[in-house]
Amino acid sequence: MAWPLAARAQQPVMPVLGFLNGGSAWEYAHVAAAFRQGLSETGYVEGQNVSIVYHWAEGHYDRLPIMAADLVNRQVAVIVGNTPAALAAKVATATVPIIFFTAADPVADGLVASLSRPGGNATGVSTLNTELVPKQLEVLHELAPTASIIALLVNPSMPSLTHIATESTNVAARTLGLHTHVIHASTERDFDAAFATLLQVHAGALIIAPDPFFLSQRDQLATLAVQHGLPASYNLHEPAKAGGLMSYGTSVTEASRQAGLYTGPGSQRREAGCPAGATADQVRAGNQPQHCEGSWTHHPGQPARARRRGHRMSGASSSRCSHSTRMCHTGVHVSCIEGHS
Repeated sequence: MAWPLAARAQQPVMPVLGFLNGGSAWEYAHVAAAFRQGLSETGYVEGQNVSIVYHWAEGHYDRLPIMAADLVNRQVAVIVGNTPAALAAKVATATVPIIFFTAADPVADGLVASLSRPGGNATGVSTLNTELVPKQLEVLHELAPTASIIALLVNPSMPSLTHIATESTNVAARTLGLHTHVIHASTERDFDAAFATLLQVHAGALIIAPDPFFLSQRDQLATLAVQHGLPASYNLHEPAKAGGLMSYGTSVTEASRQAGLYTGPGSQRREAGCPAGATADQVRAGNQPQHCEGSWTHHPGQPARARRRGHRMSGASSSRCSHSTRMCHTGVHVSCIEGHS
């Protein structure tokens, strides 16, 4: 009866990936599903030939460092995360590969050294939604032309997102002859006070800045905006579907799917001249080799191991191609919900 044990001992070691997110499992279910879809397109299916450990911070970003350290201690092959999660993972390890999907500038955040040569152990997808906030303001102004004071809701727990969104909105507002008022919220408890402030400053419209926490609280934010009679604009279509006036931005699900493609050992759907995880209309990163690898390699019977670091960087799902940075951004969407005036 010893041979079954020996046979089991020779079975391939299933690689383990870490999925770290600042939101909740329920609110980000579609994001996790998109990641698994991208991963499956490289030939790896959860429960069949790869295992995934999920850690959700439920909007409490202060929990992320402990969660990231746990994944490192588990010796996962890769850590995949959104902006706050990737930042925590970057502090926790300099060796485990990190795949991020972020709305911010990964260079400004310190995730990578540059877009053309990321360096270090992190790479991934940036939607650059923070750079679209001025366009959000422009479209919102067209829909609510009588609003002269525009409020911007930001999360102070994410300084980089807050700074970029605030600065770009202020510049765009001055161009349009509008005034802006920045309000802060980092927990659900802050929302009532934030909306009370909106009434005090006589804000006529509201922009919700890009932030994972705000996405996870989209239903509550949409409800509060309607209750206070404020036209509200979001950077993702999910809050608009939940009751917001409009959205102008990119697809977080597509960014997550591309992160899944990046995470896989190699994509079978690679187009000529494009890296795994990039769509056919995207340009190749400046240092991208013609034959791209995934972020980890796995051979049956051997533990998963990281590929070489600093391999590639590609953007996704924004408004234009920038040949100076060698990142391409596609797929901006505008959603206006019927029934709003």
